[in-house]
Amino acid sequence: MDNSDPSVTFDGAGVCSCCKRYDEQKALRGYRAGESERELEALTAQIKADGKDKEFDCIIGISGGVDSAYLAYTAHRLGLRMLAVHVDTGWNSEIAVRNIERLCNKLGLQLHTIVMDWPTMKELQRAYQFSGLANLDVPQDHLLVAAVYRFAKEYGIRYVLNGTNIATEGASSPFSKQLSCMDYWHLRSVYRRWGRGKSLRKYAHLSLVQARLKFAAIEQVNLLNYVPYSKKEAITTLSREFGWEYYGGKHFESRFTKWFQSVYLPRKFGYDKRRYHLSCLIKNGEMTRDEALAELAQPPYPEEQMREDEAYILKKLEITPEQWAKVMSKPPTPNEAYFSQEKIIRFAEKLLGAKRTAAIKNQKSK
Repeated sequence: MDNSDPSVTFDGAGVCSCCKRYDEQKALRGYRAGESERELEALTAQIKADGKDKEFDCIIGISGGVDSAYLAYTAHRLGLRMLAVHVDTGWNSEIAVRNIERLCNKLGLQLHTIVMDWPTMKELQRAYQFSGLANLDVPQDHLLVAAVYRFAKEYGIRYVLNGTNIATEGASSPFSKQLSCMDYWHLRSVYRRWGRGKSLRKYAHLSLVQARLKFAAIEQVNLLNYVPYSKKEAITTLSREFGWEYYGGKHFESRFTKWFQSVYLPRKFGYDKRRYHLSCLIKNGEMTRDEALAELAQPPYPEEQMREDEAYILKKLEITPEQWAKVMSKPPTPNEAYFSQEKIIRFAEKLLGAKRTAAIKNQKSK
């Protein structure tokens, strides 16, 4: 890490706040030999017991990436009956499609693929391109979570497995910390300002109330935190067992995300997310600092391909080079520039807090 992320701090020894956070989270929720195995055995038994007499024990989102693929492989070895869900938002790489097909076929997973209505997705993704925000993946992320929870409700599934893990992701980088992708009000606020007025009725989403109720009724399980997870070893295993193909970088299974992380973020915000991703791999013992610095010295992927991807994405979203140049010339936009559920939640908490304080004072005066 370096000071290109304004939220990162360094102590007197030069250790950054992200690395400290990683250590804290790993000690709190990461893999612990012996103890994690016992916890995983109990958790697996509970998931199977709750899934008794149901078609599935749990549900899993599949992207074609390494984390979700290894998660499915691990859950299968534990004997869990999974319903796999994939959302196609129009940006899948051919490698991702092949990886999903091979994995599901060999594991015998029932796969539900939701192909998003492209005109709707295009309008929403286009609005985010003009928003000036750091996280342009929100339209895709929100849709995936909404789809997973929709199927969980339909099949009466209590447990959702996800590939989030401490080993290769640690604590989220402060720079990339955004309002939750479940904040539909924030998403709508972006669309109202930058959208072209077309209806979003075909966009599957969760309202504030739905999100709160669904999250309360469904338990998310970060299964990879219970095993000694290594990205390098996972890739080797997946390649051997399924003919799985690596796509070149963190989240590069999506052509859009690959470009957004490798081109948009560095140029607009001056931040290379590889710093954080590689730092986590160093902390996990998978590479040395010198190896990571050598990788950072190289472009994320070939410059010619970056230009091709940008031209393809802008054309697909009906954005002219002139419009895009104008977007990129403006300073970054903070999350607070758009309306959000967080503002309402914080206001309600403040209001309730004030009422509680007044009630206590009133009670004491009697």
